[in-house]
Amino acid sequence: MLEYSKTVLKKVSFDTLLFCKELKKALTTLLPEEVEELKIWIESFITDKPELQQSLIYLKA
Repeated sequence: MLEYSKTVLKKVSFDTLLFCKELKKALTTLLPEEVEELKIWIESFITDKPELQQSLIYLKA
């Protein structure tokens, strides 16, 4: 499920709102250890995408 979530997030990264929606969905469906891995992945994935920085708020919750 983690790899699927990463794939979906990559594909929707062109749209900030869609990215946030899919991120919230992924955070509710993944296991706790997968959520931690996803957080690490997202932080590295959005380093060169400033428009997606607002999605970090969902990782802090």
